[in-house]
Amino acid sequence: MMDLAYVCEWEKWPKSTHCPSVPLACAWSCRNLIAFTTDLRSDDQDLTRVIHILDTEHPWDLHSVASEHTEAITCLEWDQSGSRLLSADADGQIKCWSMADHLANSWESSVGSLVEGDPIVALSWLHNGVKLALHVEKSGASSFGEKFSRVKFSPSLTLFGGKPMEGWIAVTVSGLVTVSLLKPSGQVLTSTESLCRLRGRVALADIAFTGGGNIVVATADGSSASPVQFYKVCVSVVSEKCRIDTEILPSLFMRCTTDPNRKDKFPAITHLKFLARDMSEQVLLCASSQTSSIAECWSLRKEGLPVNNIFQQISPAVGDKQPMILKWRILSATNDLDRVSAVALPKLPISLTNTDLKVASDTQFYPGLGLALAFHDGSVHIVHRLSLQTMAVFYSSAAPRPVDEPAIKRPRTAGPAVHFKAMQLSWTSLALVGIDNYGKLSMLRISPSMGHTLDVNLALRHLLFLLEYCMVTGYDWWDILLHVQPSMVQSLVEKLHEEYTRQNAALQQVLSTRILAMKASLCRLSPCTVARVCDYHTKLFLIAISSTLKSLLRPHFLNTPDKSPGDRLTEICAKITDVDIDKVMINLKTEEFVLDMNTLQALQQLLQWVGDFVLYLLASLPNQGSPLRPGHSFLRDGTSLGVLRELMVVIRIWGLLKPSCLPVYTATSDTQDSMSLLFRLLTKLWICCRDEGPASEPDEALVDECCLLPSQLLIPSLDWLPVSDGLVSRLQPKQPLRLQFGRAPTLPGSATSLQLDGLVRAPGQPKIDHLRRLHLGAYPTEECKACTRCGCVTMLKSPNRTTAVKQWEQRWIKNCLCAPRAGPSAIKTAPPALVFVHCGATAHVPPSQDPRIPRNMSGCLESWLR
Repeated sequence: MMDLAYVCEWEKWPKSTHCPSVPLACAWSCRNLIAFTTDLRSDDQDLTRVIHILDTEHPWDLHSVASEHTEAITCLEWDQSGSRLLSADADGQIKCWSMADHLANSWESSVGSLVEGDPIVALSWLHNGVKLALHVEKSGASSFGEKFSRVKFSPSLTLFGGKPMEGWIAVTVSGLVTVSLLKPSGQVLTSTESLCRLRGRVALADIAFTGGGNIVVATADGSSASPVQFYKVCVSVVSEKCRIDTEILPSLFMRCTTDPNRKDKFPAITHLKFLARDMSEQVLLCASSQTSSIAECWSLRKEGLPVNNIFQQISPAVGDKQPMILKWRILSATNDLDRVSAVALPKLPISLTNTDLKVASDTQFYPGLGLALAFHDGSVHIVHRLSLQTMAVFYSSAAPRPVDEPAIKRPRTAGPAVHFKAMQLSWTSLALVGIDNYGKLSMLRISPSMGHTLDVNLALRHLLFLLEYCMVTGYDWWDILLHVQPSMVQSLVEKLHEEYTRQNAALQQVLSTRILAMKASLCRLSPCTVARVCDYHTKLFLIAISSTLKSLLRPHFLNTPDKSPGDRLTEICAKITDVDIDKVMINLKTEEFVLDMNTLQALQQLLQWVGDFVLYLLASLPNQGSPLRPGHSFLRDGTSLGVLRELMVVIRIWGLLKPSCLPVYTATSDTQDSMSLLFRLLTKLWICCRDEGPASEPDEALVDECCLLPSQLLIPSLDWLPVSDGLVSRLQPKQPLRLQFGRAPTLPGSATSLQLDGLVRAPGQPKIDHLRRLHLGAYPTEECKACTRCGCVTMLKSPNRTTAVKQWEQRWIKNCLCAPRAGPSAIKTAPPALVFVHCGATAHVPPSQDPRIPRNMSGCLESWLR
C-alpha cells in the first residue's frame, strides 16, 4: 500500500506566481535532498527558470536558485555523492551546481558546457565504477559481504592509476551526443559527435552503462511506428582531447505497433527509460494516445543462430561454436491504462538470480523491484519492473476505483485532473515524491510489503536489511524511518546491534560511529527510548574527542615506534588499575604529551566537557535504576568509561604544562583535588564493568561516595540533546501533514519534547555551540547553522586559528555528529545568511528572527561550518 506522508504547497501569490515548468524536472539524491524546477512569473509576464532544493526532513525550508537558464530546464541529475547537481535546458546549456563550502543552502555553478540551440533530452553523470548488488535471498546471512557484494564494473573513463574521471554525457534533440570531462586541474574537456551518420530527430532518450565501461544510449523520435534505436558510446582521451566513438546496436519496434488491433491506437512514444542506470539490457517503453497508454518491458539477450545441417556435415566444428547475436525480446506488456503522466525508476541495485518472470516468490515483491507509473486521473501504481504486474496503488481522490476497471469507463471530471508531472523514488524505494501540475509537492510512503500481508517479523527484516544497506553505503536512511512505528524501535535497535556484532572486527571499526548515529535516529521515534538518544549522541561526541586528542600526541624520538602514543596510553591505562591518577601517569612517557601552550588553551572547552561529563556520570550513579535518565547506559559501558579514564590522565598531564587548560570545578573546599577524586571514583566504577570479567554491581562504598559528590562539587547541567524540529518523529500517525513552502509549521510535539530528566529547557536558557562546547548566550547574534537531523547548533565561523582546533574542526567540514559519513544537506532560508549546514544528515540555518537560534555567538568551530 501507499499513503500520503505530507504535502507542501505554494503560498497564494497575487500577481507573481510559481508555476510548474514545462517540462518539469525532478531529482532525488542519496542524501535525501530533492531538486525540482518551476518557473517564476513576474508582473510583466517574464519567466525566470528556478531550481528548488529541499531536504525531505524540512521541506518548508526551500532554497531557490535562479538558474539563469534562458529556456525551460529539461533535465536534473544528482551525482553519486549527492553534493553536485547537473541542470540542462532546451537551449543546449548544461550547468554543474556544487555546494559552496559544503553548505547546502549555498550553491554555485562554476563549470558547464553548451551545444548552442540544441535542446538536451537526456543527461547523466559518467559512471564511477562503483556498483553494489543487494542479494535479497541472502538477507538472513550473517556477513554483510554476502548480503551486499561489490560487482566488477568498469568506470566510463579512468585517469592514471585507474581513478575514475568525472564528467557528464548528454543527448540532444538533433541526435548529437556531447561529453564533458572534469580534469583535476579544473578544466573541462568537451566533445560532441553524432550518434550515427544519418542524424534524425530525437524526442526521447535515456542513458545507461555497461560493466565494460561503455555507454548505451536509447533514442526514439516520438512515433510508435518508428524503431527505438540503441547506440554504444565509447569515451576516451587522446592527446589531451576528448574522443567519442559510437556504434549502432540492435533496435526494436514496440509490440503494440505490430498488433493489427492496436496498430494506430497508441501513435506516440511518451516515455523511454532503462530500468537501471547500470542495466543497459532492460528498457521500459510507454506508448500513448490522448486518453490511454500501454507499457512494455523489453530485454536484450544473446541468442544462437541455427546452422544448416549441410555446414555441420562439412565442418562439425561449426556446429560446436554456434554464432550468437543480440536480440531484443519483450518480457511483458500491460493492458490499456489511463494516460501515463510520469515514470519513476528504482535506484536500489537488487541482484536478480533469474531475469525471467517470477512473481510467486516473496522476494519478487521487494520494494526495489517496483517502478512507479503516474496517470492523468491522479492515481499512482507501483508495478513489478519485469512483469509489470500491479503491486501497490495510490489514489489522490477519496474514492478509490477498482484496479481492473477499464480506463475508458471511468467518469471524467470537469477540468484538468491533478496529477504528477514528475516523480522520483527514494534510494531505498520506500518513499516517492511527486510534483503535480500545480507545483504542489507530495511525499508518499511505499510499504515494504508492497501490498502483501506480512507478519511483523518479516516487515522488520525488510527494514533491517535496508538499514544495513544504508549503513554500508553511507546513504541517508530518512525514508526508512518513515515506516518505523514506535513499537518497532526496540526490536530494530537490538537486531541492528546483533547483526553489527556478527561482522569482523575491521568492519565493525569502520561502521562503529555510523551505527550509533543510526540507533540515535531510530530511538527518536519512540518516547520510551528518548534518553538513549542522548547517550548515543554523547558517545559519538566522546569518540570524536578521544580520537582527536590522542592524535595530538607525538613520539619523542624520530624513529617510529611499534605503537603510537595513543595506543600505548590505551594499553597502559587498561593494564594499570590503580585508583591514583598520579601513579598511572608516571608509567607514561610524559614527553610525548608536550604541546604548545596556545594549543592547550584552545582545547579548554573540550577538556571542560570531559570533566563535566565524568562528574555528571558519577553523581548520577546513585540514581542508576532509572533507564530514562540520560547517561544511564554509560554506567555499564566499560569501553566508554575506559576512554574517559584515559582522557582524565591526558588532561592531568596537560594541566602540569598549562594549569589554565584544566576543567574548572566549583568545590566546597579549597584544598580538594577534584581531578584525583573523580579519577578514583571513575576507576572503581570502570573496574566493575571491564571487559575482562562479568559486570558486577558497584559496591555500597562507591555509591555512598558518589552520593557525597553534590556536597563536594557543583554538579553541572549538561545540554544533552539538541532540539530537532524535523518531521519524521511527527509522521507516525496516518494523518498527512499540510505544509507550505517558506513557512515553518506548528507541528505537534514529538517524543523528544517529553519532560524527561535532563531534557527540560527553560525559556531563555543560554544556547550552546554543540561542537565547540561554547556558551553562546540566550540570544547570540553571530551567524549559525543547525543540523536538521539531530538539531546541533554551531557558528558559521571559527574564532580560533590554532592548529589543534583546526584539526578538530576538520572533522565537521562535511558531516555532523549524527552522520559520520556523507548524508543529506541543507538549505538557505533568510538573511543575514543563517544557513543550513551540510552535515551527514541534513542541515539548515534558521532565520535570524528565530528565537531557537542564539544571537550573540562568540567562538565557533570551522569544521562544522561545511
